Amino acid sequence: MPLNHPNEARTLAAIDLGSNSFHMIVARVQNGQLQLLDRLREPVRLAEGLTRKHDLIPEVAARAIDCLQRFGQRLQDLPADSVRAVGTNTLRRAQASSGFTEQAQEALGHPIEIISGIEEARLVYLGVAHSLPDPGGRRLVVDIGGGSTELVIGEEFNPVRLESLYMGCVGMTQRFFSDGNITRAAMKEALLAARLELQPIRHTFRQLGWSMATGSSGTIRTVRDVVREAGWSEHGITAESLKKLRNGLLDAGSADAIEYPAVGADRKPVFAGGVAVLSAVFQSLKIEQMLHSSGALREGVVYDLLGRIQHQDVREATIQTLTKRYQIDIPQAERVENTALELLQQVGSEWKLRSEDSRQWLHWASLLHEAGRIIAHSQYHRHGAYLLEHSDLPGFSLRDQRFLSTLVLCHRRKFGTTPFGLLPKSMRSIAVRLCTLLRLSVLLHRGRSEKPVPVPELLVTGKQSLQLRFSPAWMDDHPLTRADLQIEKKYLKNQDIQLELG
Repeated sequence: MPLNHPNEARTLAAIDLGSNSFHMIVARVQNGQLQLLDRLREPVRLAEGLTRKHDLIPEVAARAIDCLQRFGQRLQDLPADSVRAVGTNTLRRAQASSGFTEQAQEALGHPIEIISGIEEARLVYLGVAHSLPDPGGRRLVVDIGGGSTELVIGEEFNPVRLESLYMGCVGMTQRFFSDGNITRAAMKEALLAARLELQPIRHTFRQLGWSMATGSSGTIRTVRDVVREAGWSEHGITAESLKKLRNGLLDAGSADAIEYPAVGADRKPVFAGGVAVLSAVFQSLKIEQMLHSSGALREGVVYDLLGRIQHQDVREATIQTLTKRYQIDIPQAERVENTALELLQQVGSEWKLRSEDSRQWLHWASLLHEAGRIIAHSQYHRHGAYLLEHSDLPGFSLRDQRFLSTLVLCHRRKFGTTPFGLLPKSMRSIAVRLCTLLRLSVLLHRGRSEKPVPVPELLVTGKQSLQLRFSPAWMDDHPLTRADLQIEKKYLKNQDIQLELG
C-alpha cells in the first residue's frame, strides 16, 4: 500500500526483540515525520534464558511468548505491510530447531526477521539520525543492547562505518557479575574484556573521527539520567561522570544495593555490565562527552519500512552495489530478468506468486545469479550463493539473505530439495516456483546473444505441471536449446514439477 501523496498519513509499527527487552512503537507518519502513538516495553531478558547449547529455557521462552501476545493485540487492526518485527543477538544465536521463532510469529501475528549485527547497526543509526539535528560532519553512534553493542560512524543519514561487537549488558553481567556482587576485581576484568573486543576497531574509528558522540537505548539513557540526577554532568555523559558512577557502583557492592532513582528494578541486575561496556567504549575511543538520543533500533525500523513503502528501498541500493563489486554482465542479467518476469506474468496468478514481491525477488536474483563467476566459472552458482548468504547486505534480514542465496544456488544444474528445506515452510514453495522461472530464463539465454529471444508461452496445466510452447520453426532452428530443455525436464522432476514441451 504505497502512499499516494507525500503528505498522506499512515500508521506503522516496529517491534524490536532485543536480548534484554522487547520494544514496540506505533507511529503515525505524515510529511516524512513520525508522530508517536504508542510505546510498549517489557524486560523479557531473553539472553539470560539461552543455554550453552543455544536453546531457550522454557520459562524464558514462555515469558517472551506472553509478551508478544500482548503486542499482537495492539497490532490487530494494522495491515501486514505496515508492521515489521526484527530479532537481534539472542535470536541470532538461538537454535532454529527449537521452534521458538515460529511460536513467536504466531503469538505476534506477524513475521519476525532475524537481522545481522551489521544490519542492526544500520537501523540503529537510521533511528538516531532521524531523532537528532545534524551536527555537521561525522557522528558516532553507540548502542549497548543485551547481547551486542553496535558502533557506527556516519554523516547525515548515511553510515560510513558499521560494527557489531559480541558484548552487551546481559552477557557482560553473566560473565562477571552473575552472583549480583559488584567488586573492584570483577569491574576491572569486565572493562578489560570489553576493551579487548573494541581493540580491532579502535584505530579505524579514531582515525575517521566525529564531531558528536551519541548513545541510544536503555543502558545509555539510564546512565545519562543517573549522572544528571547526581549532579555529575548537566549535558549528557562525560568521562569524569562515568568514572564517578563506576565508583558509586563499587560502593554499593551489589545490584540489589543500587539506590539511584533512575535505575529501575528491571535494570538493576544488568546495570553493572552495561556500565562496564560503556566505560570501555569511552576509554578505547577516547570519548569525552556523549549525548543521548531517544531514537534507536525500533525508530530505524519504522523509517526503513517507510522507505520501502515510498520506493526508497535500501535493498535495491545494496543489490546495485553488489553488481559492481562482482563485475556482473548487466546486459546478460537484464535479458534473463526480462524473460523471467514475462514468464512470471503468465503463471503468477495460478501459482499464487504475489506480483510485487515475486517480481522483486526475480529482479534481484536475475541481477546476481552470476555473482560467483568472480571466483571461478566452475560451480559459480555455489560460489554466488555463498557470497550472498555470508555477506553483510544492508536492508536484508538473515532469512531474506538465505532466500536470495537459495535462488542463486538452484538456478542451474541439480535442483535438489535440501536447500529449500532450510527455508521457513511458508517460503519453500514460493522459492521453488521462482527458481523454476529463473532456471528456464537462464537456459533460454545461455547463448548470451544480444538478439532477442522470443518469450515462449508458459501454461500451468496442473498443480505441479507446466507446458512450455515455442513456435515449431524456432525450436527446429535451436536444437541446443531443445536438448537443454530435455535435460531440464529431468532436473525439474526432483521437485515433482512436470515440464511438457509443446
